[in-house]
Amino acid sequence: MGMRLYQFFIFLCLVIPVISSAEEAAPPPAGELYRNDFSAAETGKPGKEFLILDGKFTIVDVEGNRMLELPGEPLESYGLLFGPSQKEGVQVEGRMLSESTRRTFPAFGIGLNGVSGYRVLVAPAKKSIEIYRGTEVKATAPFTWKSGAWTHLKLEVATTSEGKWLVKAKVWQEGSEEPADWVSFEDAKEPPKGRASIWGTPFSGKKIYYDDLVVRSAVP
Repeated sequence: MGMRLYQFFIFLCLVIPVISSAEEAAPPPAGELYRNDFSAAETGKPGKEFLILDGKFTIVDVEGNRMLELPGEPLESYGLLFGPSQKEGVQVEGRMLSESTRRTFPAFGIGLNGVSGYRVLVAPAKKSIEIYRGTEVKATAPFTWKSGAWTHLKLEVATTSEGKWLVKAKVWQEGSEEPADWVSFEDAKEPPKGRASIWGTPFSGKKIYYDDLVVRSAVP
């Protein structure tokens, strides 16, 4: 009996690492181009996969959950780029958290097609979300933001049968259902090829947090 138990123990020691390795090597979901939940990231300065445009972004650990942090000051607009460079047929998603202070609110968002491309911004002071191309607002929709709660953002760029580009976005608070409808506009001007991005302006003086960044191919 002792020998059998010993042999079974050896078997487990050999098999379990193989199973673990297979799980670790599992391919990403179909169409997924990039994912980062920061769980495996070292705290401190972000790695070389990020291109910081401006701002002192750092990776922090908050109650056992690692995420990207933008300081609450100075009160300027900041951003960074991540993921592969794409022009169309692509979607980016992430979630963000910040707080208001009295009557001041942060602004934050996610983007595609590089610095001069598209972005969807949550503008709590205006009680709305706004889709930009560069610095120009192209579409807006009402949105009630909740201070201190995670906000999910999704942005997509795809071509249309008329040779234009459909840019659409949706935003929702964590704990509520993802909305079925998109806020969108059609762009006749060809967008630049570029990487995904995140943005933040800490008007309220509070930190802005970013987590669960995903870039995937858009579903036709």
